[in-house]
Amino acid sequence: MKWSEEAWKASEDIYEKILQHPFVKGLADGTLPAEKFRFYIEQDALYLRQYFRVLSHIASRLDDISEAETFIKFASDGVAVEKALHGSFLKDDRQDEAFASPSCSLYTSTLLSQCLEPVEVEAAAVLPCFWIYQRVGEWIYASVGECMENPYSSWIQTYADKTFMESTERAIEICDRLAENASVEVRERMTKIFRYCARMEWLFWDSAWNLEAWKV
Repeated sequence: MKWSEEAWKASEDIYEKILQHPFVKGLADGTLPAEKFRFYIEQDALYLRQYFRVLSHIASRLDDISEAETFIKFASDGVAVEKALHGSFLKDDRQDEAFASPSCSLYTSTLLSQCLEPVEVEAAAVLPCFWIYQRVGEWIYASVGECMENPYSSWIQTYADKTFMESTERAIEICDRLAENASVEVRERMTKIFRYCARMEWLFWDSAWNLEAWKV
């Protein structure tokens, strides 16, 4: 069994909970309150700034040149997509006032801390963001299709897009290659961080649903 299959199986219960979350259901049927979606987009922009840094750091650690180039492309393409997508939903200057929520801060600090781990573990940590978003986008699109009446249709189409699917498949392929050459202990750590970051994905949706704020 490939490492990616083991990792997904170990985290599938979290993915199922994500599909049942009211935020994701609201995205699918278009009933998600606008203020909750805006909160999510603002936090996502803050998250992705750090995520792209981690992707670039992984690229600097990979021995295989083609894989390093792939991660550099993930980061550069991601910046362009993020600007276009977030720009379409954030049309004023309030984004400059956004402050990372507790969940966003936890997730980004977790990813950034993986620079101290083996590159296999760092790569496994960024994979849930690819894979879960691709699966969620695909699931929503299969449920509602190109419903232009849904105010979040452009978001849905971004993550259900063939290009994003291909990027996800490439990220999985690289992680599997890294796992093949890793020790049993490192492979187990890869699975552990994958599940942990899958949990962070659920927490991120939940944070937006609840408009999470710092208590003090």
